[in-house]
Amino acid sequence: MTTTKEAGAAGDQATRGDLIDTLPQYFLPHHFLSGLMRAFTRINIPAVKNWQIETVVKKYQVDLSTAIEPNPLAYANFNRFFTRALRPDARPLATESGAIASPVDGRVSQAGPIREGRIFQAKGQEFSALELLGGSAERAKPFMNGQFATIYLSPRDYHRIHIPLDGTLTEMVHVPGRLFSVNPKTVRSVPRLFARNERVATLFDTPAGPMAVVMVGAIFVSGMETVWAGEVTPGPRSRVRSWNYGSANGESVSLRKGDELGRFNMGSTVVLLFPPGKTDWTTDLVQGKAVNMGQKIGRVR
Repeated sequence: MTTTKEAGAAGDQATRGDLIDTLPQYFLPHHFLSGLMRAFTRINIPAVKNWQIETVVKKYQVDLSTAIEPNPLAYANFNRFFTRALRPDARPLATESGAIASPVDGRVSQAGPIREGRIFQAKGQEFSALELLGGSAERAKPFMNGQFATIYLSPRDYHRIHIPLDGTLTEMVHVPGRLFSVNPKTVRSVPRLFARNERVATLFDTPAGPMAVVMVGAIFVSGMETVWAGEVTPGPRSRVRSWNYGSANGESVSLRKGDELGRFNMGSTVVLLFPPGKTDWTTDLVQGKAVNMGQKIGRVR
């Protein structure tokens, strides 16, 4: 397939204006501001939470017709609205044999090959799988020269993450870091953005071999959680933390394709990694493409 890197979209390189607009983010107290947002989005006072919800629904044209609870004012607080569940029939799952399902609703930022461990971020910007996965060469090795896809979730999107293939969890890794915005302007401007922001990497054994589903935090993302561990962030930020799973330690987590994996409490980005020679993306999985959770985005060879 033609990769987004090879396509070289004209708007994919940072402009002088992008760099100037992004510069203040380097000096912001990212985690302090995100902590305030965490408290703000959990206010249960009706007048406050209703204003928050109505403002976002109007500004971002949020579609609630597919939600289990379509009344925006029925949610106890803004975070409950933001992490709302969808009706079971709202997102048809790609059930054909070998189909890889999109883990989220969002828009493709980039997709293509991992070249010698490097992942394309934007024109002139890239980062490494080694950095993304917390600095462990052993953890990153299966994905050398494999495939990646980066999907950005906007405020209007559904914010639960689902597993793209049947998988058995082998490891979860929390990597502390900054919380730059992940909007397109910042992605173009901040070097190694997805390997600098705080993130939670989940690693699975699947029919395609090892798979990584990486939840990347951003400014005002006040928490990332998984269905088996609950809220992972906010948490200690001084070092990389990891948890091993499997029969050896008595804790096993297996999910079927389409099962909920976790969620963002406020929105951000998911990065998928697969090993070499095991998967192909669909030919239309290109930069800017809108995808829905469950939609076929690739296949297992």
